[in-house]
Amino acid sequence: TFTRGERACLTPMFMPVGTQGSLKGLTSQQLCDLECQVVLGNTYHLANRPGTEVLRASGGLAQFMHYTRGGTLTDSGGFQMVSLLDLADISEEGVTFQSPVDGQQMLLTPEKSMQIQNDIGADIIMALDDVVSSVAADDERFEEATHRTIRWIDRCIAAHANPRKQALFGIVQGGLDARLRKLCMDGLLKRDKDLPGYAIGGLAGGEEKSAFCKVVSQCAAALPNDKPRYVMGVGYPLDLVLCTALGADMYDCVYPSRTARFGTALVPEGVLRLKTNAMATDYRPIDEKCDCFVCAKYSRAHLHAAITKEPRAASLLTYHNIRHQMRLCKEMHEAILEKRFGKFVREYVRGQFPDTKAIPGWVRDAMAMAEIPLE
Repeated sequence: TFTRGERACLTPMFMPVGTQGSLKGLTSQQLCDLECQVVLGNTYHLANRPGTEVLRASGGLAQFMHYTRGGTLTDSGGFQMVSLLDLADISEEGVTFQSPVDGQQMLLTPEKSMQIQNDIGADIIMALDDVVSSVAADDERFEEATHRTIRWIDRCIAAHANPRKQALFGIVQGGLDARLRKLCMDGLLKRDKDLPGYAIGGLAGGEEKSAFCKVVSQCAAALPNDKPRYVMGVGYPLDLVLCTALGADMYDCVYPSRTARFGTALVPEGVLRLKTNAMATDYRPIDEKCDCFVCAKYSRAHLHAAITKEPRAASLLTYHNIRHQMRLCKEMHEAILEKRFGKFVREYVRGQFPDTKAIPGWVRDAMAMAEIPLE
């Protein structure tokens, strides 16, 4: 559990992504009904549209969204160094983007990122880091990005105007290199008094899962136990369970909502593809144990018939998928408190892989790192 202002957030915690102040297919009231504790917004896209002046005049992101029962988090804009690489030019000063909206140039410096995020007013804000793809850069670029991330954290701390109201998280970079990850963590930990939380960045970009788990394990073990540890860009339910076993607390990803728009529902056994012909005469709910209104009122057959024809079907699946993530995190939280988390992980993995011989090597590796035996 961690507290920011008047809000107490229970971990592990999954944060849905509302890139421009809304989650596709859902209202802010539905996010409250789903018991979402924190919703993520994207600094770069919010600055482009609707713009910081609109957000500031609205009283901040939460008021703009009419989402006042939960918390908000904004990323720094650094991820766009990867996602919009063809439109970005990175230097020591910052990163210059060409807006995909109107083609105008935008220089995002650590100071500018802090200014924008202060104006947006989210409860948690992220330091601007030098982000590189975990699989698309060479050793020299990783080295440069790691040292620059440490230099930029001082500029972010100095420029942060609302440290009492907005929690600034530092981001650990370093690719898949354990030495660089340690170097970055050592640098951030020297600024620990100014950082209420930490994120593990630069992952979930196509690297091998075993390498991903090694980085999460290394970072979670070295970062303070009394502050939240946030693995950025992670949203597969199995990843949430295993990263939590490795010591992480917070996650975000577009996966639950994006996969819903392709007709895929999240279930304890993995995924349910509602477009397949087998769903046409399946009158069961998506998940008989789920407490969401979609599972209470709609059958798989109904959703199968609607998924390719009616936008509301994607909204219904999005609602269910987000609820699935919220329930999973709540179940993990309760298992941790009741000191049965190891058993929970074993049962969850076996639910996904009834044939234990089919359990992937990376899952076995992660459980071994977490000291959770399969048997």
